[in-house]
Amino acid sequence: MKIKFLIFIVTISSSMSFVVAQEKDTIADQTVNVIKPYTPTISDAFKVKDNPKLNDSSAVKKKAIKYNIFSIPVASTFTPAKGKAATVDKAKAVKLYDNYASLGVGNYSTLLGEVYLNHELSKSENVGGYFSHHSSRGGIDNLSLDDYFSKTKLNAHYSKSQRDYTWKVDGGFNLQAYNWYGLPEGVYSETQIDLIDSKHTFNSFNIGGKINFNDAIVKDASLRFRRFGDNQDSGENRFMANSNFEVSIQDADIDAEVFLDYLGGSFDSTYLETLTSTSIDYGNIMFGLAPSYQLNRDDLTINLGVRLTYLNDTELSKSKFYVHPNIEASYRLVDELLIAYAGLTGKVIQNSYYDFANVNPFVSPTLYVSPTDQQYKTFVGVKGKLTSNISYNITGNYASEKAKALYKSNVAITSATEDYQYGNSFNVVYDDVTTFSIAGELNVDFNRNFTLGIKGEYFAYDTDDEAQAWNLPDLEASLFLDYQISEQWFAGASAYFVGERKDERIVTDLFLQTDISRVSLESYFDLNAHVGYKINDQLSVFAKANNIFNQDYQRWLNFPVQGIQFLAGATYQFDF
Repeated sequence: MKIKFLIFIVTISSSMSFVVAQEKDTIADQTVNVIKPYTPTISDAFKVKDNPKLNDSSAVKKKAIKYNIFSIPVASTFTPAKGKAATVDKAKAVKLYDNYASLGVGNYSTLLGEVYLNHELSKSENVGGYFSHHSSRGGIDNLSLDDYFSKTKLNAHYSKSQRDYTWKVDGGFNLQAYNWYGLPEGVYSETQIDLIDSKHTFNSFNIGGKINFNDAIVKDASLRFRRFGDNQDSGENRFMANSNFEVSIQDADIDAEVFLDYLGGSFDSTYLETLTSTSIDYGNIMFGLAPSYQLNRDDLTINLGVRLTYLNDTELSKSKFYVHPNIEASYRLVDELLIAYAGLTGKVIQNSYYDFANVNPFVSPTLYVSPTDQQYKTFVGVKGKLTSNISYNITGNYASEKAKALYKSNVAITSATEDYQYGNSFNVVYDDVTTFSIAGELNVDFNRNFTLGIKGEYFAYDTDDEAQAWNLPDLEASLFLDYQISEQWFAGASAYFVGERKDERIVTDLFLQTDISRVSLESYFDLNAHVGYKINDQLSVFAKANNIFNQDYQRWLNFPVQGIQFLAGATYQFDF
């Protein structure tokens, strides 16, 4: 009983203590801030290395096995094929020939022929020549005089290469025949016209040479002599020498040109020989030096130079010294896509009877030949590529020229005694002219089979003494296209647009009464095309059409051109 009583007392006491503890230690609300997220890790496990031991009495030990290989030779007739590299089909190489001959005929009794020859005498020697002929019997409608023409050219050359230099000599003849067929309307009677022999001819002979040096101060040197004359007892001689060299001064490379130009000639009479029979003699000699220095800085290139010229008039015994700028610069704004460029240049232009006759073959043999001082020509522009196969060039120009040569129609003398005094020839007049122009050019080269080029330029002139810049157009444009249609067929086209020009028609009678009228020559558009077929590597045929729109325009006053012209022929290439 005592034991039970004690257990009861202890139980009651514990219960009371628990109740009291619960009342005293009540847990209040608390805020727990987690400073670091819980990142549990796994401890490495360690494998207990223990090799069990077997105490099986029935285990059987492995027996060692010995292998013996008995080889028997076997005859074999198999031969493996050798490896062979794959081949790529190559295009057939185009055979290039050193010589060709071409012949074509067309309406207006046109004959066109060319022969080019080149032969290799040895690895260092070449000899060759060139012959061309272009003629037409004429046939322009509503003309009172013959209008046939003929141009024949013959050249030959010889070249030789040495270890340190290469030299070449060449020479040739030119023969040209034209007619002063451009008579003014309503001035002369049929009787007077029948007395006119409008044919006149030019002839020239030239010989010269050039030498190029390798790794030398003197880069090259050239000489040229030309004799030019006509069937009116006119003639001139011209001798030109030129050399380019390079010198180094304090780590700077200076390029320089040295030149000499002599011109001398005479005309048998003046234009108005009824008033005076004095002949015209002219002669000029000029020589000079043109040094330049090129500066390269990353995308910037600048050529700094000057042109020094001494000119002596051998007929008038006058001399003058000229200094002209020779500065050009270019800057790559965007690699090959956009390049800006500008320049300021000038020079003395040696005019000659040969140059005048090649531009206008209807000049009279009574010209006053004098040099032109191009005081300066400044230009600025941009060029580059729109795409990998389309390039462009846009430029603006402004030039000032003293004594610029202008072609102007000669006076029509009612009592003419010479065949060129019927207002059917041209004179050269000189004036101080400033020219402003804007030009644009676009070239497209889609692939090797198709190319296209377009050019255009607008001109504005200001003259000092003359009323107009005679026979200079206000606009010029051209287009060229070549297309290789297939391996055999090829074609091409060209077009020219020439804007309006100004000239004067002057008629003088026996009493020196003069009638002057200003004439505007209309602009014209000339379209030409050709097509050809390659029969084989050596022979091809072609056909051409010129002035396709059959325009009856006048290139010079009173000188209409032939209408639509057709020409067909063949070209043969060969070696010998």
